[in-house]
Amino acid sequence: MKLNYYSKKFFLILSLLFPSLGFSQTWEIYDQNLTLKSRISYDQIKILGETVRISTANNQLRLLSKEYRPFLDLKGESVHQYLEPWLIVKGPNGLGAFHEYGEEIFAPEYDDIQVFYTRLLAKKGKDFWVYDRMKRSIEMIGSFENAILTKNGQVIAKSENGYSLPISANPYKTFDDLREINENFIISHESTGYGLINREGKYILEPIIDEMTYLEDDYFYAYDGSQYMLIHAREERADIKYTSYHKITLENTMMLEYIHGKLRRVMKKDGILLDMTGMEKVKLVGKEKYNVYSRENKIGLLGINGWEVTPSINIEGIFPGNENLYPSIKSGKFGFIDKNGSWVIQNGFDEALPFYEGLAAVKNGGKWGFVNKQGEMTVANEYDGVTRYNQGFAIAQKNGSSYLIDKSGSILTDKGYDRVSLLPDYYYITESNGVFGLINSLGQEVVEPQFDELRKENANMILVRKGDKYGVIDESGNFVLPIYYKNILFDNTSKLILAEDTYTIPETETDKKDKGNRKRKAD
Repeated sequence: MKLNYYSKKFFLILSLLFPSLGFSQTWEIYDQNLTLKSRISYDQIKILGETVRISTANNQLRLLSKEYRPFLDLKGESVHQYLEPWLIVKGPNGLGAFHEYGEEIFAPEYDDIQVFYTRLLAKKGKDFWVYDRMKRSIEMIGSFENAILTKNGQVIAKSENGYSLPISANPYKTFDDLREINENFIISHESTGYGLINREGKYILEPIIDEMTYLEDDYFYAYDGSQYMLIHAREERADIKYTSYHKITLENTMMLEYIHGKLRRVMKKDGILLDMTGMEKVKLVGKEKYNVYSRENKIGLLGINGWEVTPSINIEGIFPGNENLYPSIKSGKFGFIDKNGSWVIQNGFDEALPFYEGLAAVKNGGKWGFVNKQGEMTVANEYDGVTRYNQGFAIAQKNGSSYLIDKSGSILTDKGYDRVSLLPDYYYITESNGVFGLINSLGQEVVEPQFDELRKENANMILVRKGDKYGVIDESGNFVLPIYYKNILFDNTSKLILAEDTYTIPETETDKKDKGNRKRKAD
């Protein structure tokens, strides 16, 4: 790399000595072993997806092959949006659309283009067109005040008379309201009530429901007349999973059924989760986690699969746990109980969080530490904040600095940082005074904070930036590409690394001729 680096300096000196030479952007292409494979000249390159590579050269937006050769003029100035497999480009006259393989769908002359997996909706003024990839056809669907391409592939259009589904089997039918829900269904509203419409634009539940609320997945809570219902929507029909003439309340995500005014059942999205006499109160304490209080002064922790902690006395609240222990509160103090509701670690903490890797964060006197399953403090309460342990390490804050600590509480680095952030592969980004460094998964500092940008791209390639120059270091902190380049891109599909440089290159006769042709065209 030394010869390569000094050759770059030579070209920079040339540019100062001979400013009249031509000037163009050059990209060096390396393989994963950092072997230089080739050089190409483009003003800009962007990698948008596994098969989509874009370049600009001579003010032309082009689609590139995997070898970075241009094969299609995208007729635009920039990429407005990329949602696989569609490229929306912006030109001087508006937006256009291309398939990522190069097929032009709409020329860049539209006010707006919306995308779906197999459909596009284009707007010009108040006129709308739909492209259907299955039919490989474009159809003008009408003029509307507004229209949206929904998550389930239908088009909802709004006009003076109401709403319609212009690409359904009944495009002229008018609705009071249409509301997209998810990738499968639309809730409709007509004078007769609410209904459900599938991806084909057909009713799977006729509009006869007085009230309808979307829960999650394809489940709905409904009320019709004096009857409460839980509905599971399917592509061709709607299944009524549960009905009751007793009141079912929906409070946020918690559904409770009352019989003759008394709380009787905790409901889930498709039926009964718990049927128990003597319930007095239910409290939501996490996603699909409930504290159930009984008349016998017992409390249990209910999960989606049943009791996680059986109802017991001498407990005031139970919180979601881990490793068969559950943070619980009594007399204003936290401890841990087991699945039977027995106290394993007595209530003596101001706050407590679940166990991970055999340790749980607990707070006393305004400071955090860690306790083991025997109730022994393994890390003293001396930190202002802590995270849970991941692969043997936790992040802890003290006196305005962040540290990485092991399970014994030992600090792994000599200094603290302004911030420490965990990465998905258990490396850590460190930050001090606005610059960044890296700690590896063994808790060893790879590089101290010194870079304006640091991003781990793959197993042994870490992108770094100082000022406006980029380089690459390995997991040992050694430079494999120097801090020199204007930009560095990682093409993980082709397993290539593109480094953008600026070389000073004499203008060729072909370049001069191209410039002359472009000037004549402009004239």
